[in-house]
Amino acid sequence: MRSSSFFAMPGATSRSGRRAMRSLLVLALTAGVATAVPAAQADMPTAAPAATEPAAKPYMGWSSWSMQSSKYPGLNPDGDYSYLTEANVLKQADALASKLKAYGYEYVNIDAGWWMDKNWKSGFDQYGRQTPDPVRFPSGMKAVADHIHSKGLKAGIYLPVGLEKGAYGEGKTPIWNAEGCTTADIVYSDLRTTNGWDSAYKIDFSKSCAQKYIDSQAQQFADWGYDFLKLDGVGPGSFRSGDNYNNVADVAAWQKAIAAAGRPIHLELSWSLDINYAADWKKYSNGWRIDTDIECYCNTLVTWENSVDDRWDDAPAWSNKAGPGGWNDLDALDVGNGEMDGLTKAERQSYMTLWAISKSPLYTGDDLTKLDSYGVSLLTNKEVIAVDQSASPVARPVTSVNDQQVWGTKNADGSYTVALFNLGDSPASVTAHWASFGFTGNASVRDLWNKANLGTYKNKITAALPAHGSRLFTIKPGGSTLATTSYEAEDGANTLSGNASVAGCDACSGGKKVGNLYTGGKLQINNVTVKKDGIYTVKVAYVSGDARSVNVFSNSGNGSSQKFPSTGDWGTAETVSVQLALKAGTNTITFDSGSGYAPDIDKIVVPQSV
Repeated sequence: MRSSSFFAMPGATSRSGRRAMRSLLVLALTAGVATAVPAAQADMPTAAPAATEPAAKPYMGWSSWSMQSSKYPGLNPDGDYSYLTEANVLKQADALASKLKAYGYEYVNIDAGWWMDKNWKSGFDQYGRQTPDPVRFPSGMKAVADHIHSKGLKAGIYLPVGLEKGAYGEGKTPIWNAEGCTTADIVYSDLRTTNGWDSAYKIDFSKSCAQKYIDSQAQQFADWGYDFLKLDGVGPGSFRSGDNYNNVADVAAWQKAIAAAGRPIHLELSWSLDINYAADWKKYSNGWRIDTDIECYCNTLVTWENSVDDRWDDAPAWSNKAGPGGWNDLDALDVGNGEMDGLTKAERQSYMTLWAISKSPLYTGDDLTKLDSYGVSLLTNKEVIAVDQSASPVARPVTSVNDQQVWGTKNADGSYTVALFNLGDSPASVTAHWASFGFTGNASVRDLWNKANLGTYKNKITAALPAHGSRLFTIKPGGSTLATTSYEAEDGANTLSGNASVAGCDACSGGKKVGNLYTGGKLQINNVTVKKDGIYTVKVAYVSGDARSVNVFSNSGNGSSQKFPSTGDWGTAETVSVQLALKAGTNTITFDSGSGYAPDIDKIVVPQSV
C-alpha cells in the first residue's frame, strides 16, 4: 500500500479529515489469522541486471495503488482493493511496455495486499516471511517478475515496516538461515508496535537475530527477481513520532540486507517522512515520500483539492534534500485519463509540471490500457520528461507562494527552467521577471508543453493562465548580468521594532539575520537607493523552518501579505523575489509580521535600475 492508503476510510475528502481518520485506524489484517504457506517457492534466482547506480535519476513507471484504492466504477468489482491481481498487473506491464517504455517508464510496482486474500487475511511462510496469496497471484511472485522482465521492464514489490503481527507465531517462528533464532528473538519483549498503522511489532536491532530476519526478506525478493521495494509506514513520519515509530534502524537494516542479497534493489520509503531525518533517509534509501497519499479514495483516482494541490506547499522545504541516489517522491502521477483521474486538462498539466521540475519519480497509477490522447501527450512529452531526468537542481519557488507562483532552476548550460502556476480558482496572469534569476535584457523562450520556440522576450514573460493552470519554459539569457546592491538586515542603520532582534546565522550573508518577527515585530531596511522611479524586483534572502507570511512594503505604502515557502529548517537560507515600487533617491523597505509569525530576514538585493 502506498502510505496510509491501505486502509483509508472512504469519504475522507480533506487532508485534515484524512489525517484525523487515519489516526484511529486499526488494520484489518491485525485481527486476521495468518495462513501458513509452504516455505519458499523452489525457484532459482533470476539473474541480476547489469549493476548501475540505484536512483541515478528519478525512477519512472507504474504503480498499482491508485486503481486498487479507487471507487471508480468497475475497478474493484470484488470488493475494496480487489483490483490487485496477477492478471491485472501483467496487463498493465504489457501496456507499459508497448506505450510508455520508449519514454523511460520501466518499473511495474506491486503495492499493498499481494500477500493477503480479498478478506485481508495475510499469508506467511514457515519463516515468517510474506508469501503471495494463491488467488491473487496464482503463479507466484517470481513468475510475475519474470514476465515483467521479459518485457524489458523492472519489477517492484511492497512491505510495511516491522515484523507483522501475523508473522510472530507466538514467538516460535524460526528465522530463515539463522540457526537458533525465532521471532521472539528479534522484537522487544513487551511487543511494542510500530509503523503508521501499528500493524507490526517493532524490531529490536540490538539483538543479533534481528538483522537476520531482514536479510531473509531481502534474499527472498532478490531470489524472486525484484528490482524495487516500497517500505511503507516508516517513521518518524507516516503521522507518527516517538521512539516506537522511529524506523531509521529498520531502513539501515534493509539497506544492509539488500547489499548482501546479490541483486540491486531500489529502496523507496513511505510516507510523509519527517524532514528532520532527511539525512538518514538519504543515507539509507533511494527515495522518500514527502507527503500524504495523492489518492482521494473516492469515485476517481484523485481530486485537485484532496491533496494534489498540497504539493505546492510541501515540496519547497525538501528542494535541497534530493539528488542522484535519492529523490523526493511526490507520489503517483495520475494524469493519463481525465475521466478516471477526476481532473481538468489544466490541472493534469500543472500536476505533471510540478512533478517534473521537482524531479519526483514519475510513476503513473492510471489504467494504461485506457489512456486518453491528452494523457498520452502529457506522459510522453520528451522535453518535460527531460526536465525531470536532467542533472539540474530541483526547482523551487522564486516568488512568494500565493495563488500565482513562479518556480525555477538554473541548468548546466546557463539556461533556466521556469514554471508559471496559477493555483487560484479563476483565471489570472502570471509573470516571470528575468531579474528573479539575476539577469536582464533579452532572452529566448521555449514552450516545453507546446514544443515551440516563442522568440525573444525582454526582461520578463507573462502568461494568462486558467484556474489551476501552468506553463513550462526554457529561458536562455541573451542579455547581461543584473547589477544589484545588497542591504543586510542586521545593518545598524536599519530600524527594528517590537520583538525583532539580530541573531547569528551560519547560512546567512555576514553570519547574521533579523529574527523574532512575530506579533508586531518589524524590520525596516533604510537607505535603499535607486536612480529612478519604477517597479523593482527585490530579492529577499530569508530563513524559515516552515512556510510563513509577512507584509512587505516600500516607504509609506500599505504593503501586501507575501507567503514565503519553507527553507526546510532554521539553518538554511533561500531567496524569493517581491515586486516593490521604489522612487528615485532613498527608500525604506519594511517587513511587518502583523499578528502572526514571519520568516527571519537575512538581506535584500535590489537592482540598480529597472
